[in-house]
Amino acid sequence: MRGTMTRRKWLGNAAAFVGAAGTAAELCAGSPEGVENGAGIIDSHVHLKHGDAARTEYSPETIVEVMDRVGIDRSVVFAMSCTTRRSIEMAEAAVRKYPERLIPYVYALPHYERPVIKEIDSVLADGRFRGIKIHAGECTLASYVIDPVLKVAGRRGVPCLIDCIGRYDTAERMARTFPDTTLIYAHMGRYLCRDARLIDRFIGLAETFPNVLLDLSGVVLVEKIVEAAKRIGSHRLLWGTDGPHAKPDTVAFARTELEKIQRLELSPEDKANILGGTVRRLLRL
Repeated sequence: MRGTMTRRKWLGNAAAFVGAAGTAAELCAGSPEGVENGAGIIDSHVHLKHGDAARTEYSPETIVEVMDRVGIDRSVVFAMSCTTRRSIEMAEAAVRKYPERLIPYVYALPHYERPVIKEIDSVLADGRFRGIKIHAGECTLASYVIDPVLKVAGRRGVPCLIDCIGRYDTAERMARTFPDTTLIYAHMGRYLCRDARLIDRFIGLAETFPNVLLDLSGVVLVEKIVEAAKRIGSHRLLWGTDGPHAKPDTVAFARTELEKIQRLELSPEDKANILGGTVRRLLRL
């Protein structure tokens, strides 16, 4: 699930679905000029329940308190390490409390003996949920299991945030097979990755396939973020904390992740895209 490097080592609404869904390429296209000034920072990767060994849970109150103290306007939230049904219940409860602050994704935990497509499709159809979270640490990305999930995402016009735990060949297959599904690869390919060559391959994947975006949470080789902005454009990069995390504390953790982007040698326009413009456009916020 997680890499061998710990977080301690690395410190250094649910609005209604509007309009008919376009293709993934159309959703990902557009110039940085589309960013709205002063529209607020959006954290595109926040856990109501984590995939760590303790299956750590955080309340919506804790998440919003961190957002307020750090200066985050809205957050995409989801639970994992639970069933798809339970992930829906947790996200719905959170968004009921903070409908203007939290944006729900449904967690896909498909299995060849446990179909979940109807559950996923039902919450996407009425606009309650704006995307799908998938984690290769908890479900196989084999085509006979995951492809139905990717297909419904494309049909509903919502993105899939996928932690493929560094499996480039699998990521490439999904991108090639589902060109009309927007795929956001978490952590630029692998959590806390120090293999520059692997990150380069995922940037190259996004160069090849316009339906691929890159999530920047848990990225320690921050120079690769600048490189990705130059190669594929900042309008295809999304900032997220992968939080909350308790070390050193939830607020300091989120603030460190935000400052990671703010300190990069990027234009204000690029930073605006990464910190909110991309996800705002993608989710039609």
